[in-house]
Amino acid sequence: MFALALGYFCGYLVARLAGIDRTTAVFASVPGGAAEMSVLGERYGARVDEVAAAQSLRLMLVVVVIPWVFAALNAHGSDAFQPGTTEVDGIGLAALLACTLAGGLVLQRLGVANAFVLGALAVAIPLTVAEVNLSAVPRWLTNAAQLLLGCALGARFERSFLRRAPRFVAAVVVSIGAAMALSAVFGVAVAAAAGLHPATLVLATAPGGIAEMSITAKVLELGVPLVTAFHVTRVVLLLTCTAPLFAWLRRRRRRAR
Repeated sequence: MFALALGYFCGYLVARLAGIDRTTAVFASVPGGAAEMSVLGERYGARVDEVAAAQSLRLMLVVVVIPWVFAALNAHGSDAFQPGTTEVDGIGLAALLACTLAGGLVLQRLGVANAFVLGALAVAIPLTVAEVNLSAVPRWLTNAAQLLLGCALGARFERSFLRRAPRFVAAVVVSIGAAMALSAVFGVAVAAAAGLHPATLVLATAPGGIAEMSITAKVLELGVPLVTAFHVTRVVLLLTCTAPLFAWLRRRRRRAR
């Protein structure tokens, strides 16, 4: 609920400051995955180049700013992360990829948006929780996946975007700063209520990506499983709730007219 409210608040800021339509502003600001929000935005008529640019800029700024602030404050924990397995097993990796692909295909058949992200999570999370460690994912495969995501996002830009870029980028930067500040306050409040390390909860509630925040938590030894669980939950709920909520609000707005 906090992430959805934060996304709509930041969308309002971007729409007012950049002078763009609300649909584009909302999908550009909801802190889900960059590729995933671009897909949802395209479905509802948002400008995909602006959504992709804003989401990519959000990830970049969060990854640069938050670790730097943590390093400056010497925020370091003692919760070292122990992965289930660090060995890459060829047969196990093939089985893992086949199972997660099957999960994605099932959700795609059901018409779920971003089916392959959600389908892979729906299969991989229960396996990990049950300590069924088929194989570690090799670094080169992770890098290749990130490369392909970057290519997919970059291919959505249009020449007309560059003419509108300065005002739009400035508005997005302001909204991202507000999102990071509000998320930090929310994280500290949750930490106080739960009796957990504030730095861990700030990472857990930051508007960054799953991989980036988990890696930061691993380096700083700040509760990697908790940070990962928060971000996976956020992304899954945003991917499944953003579109229905947006469609409902759009219908209400049209009826009000």
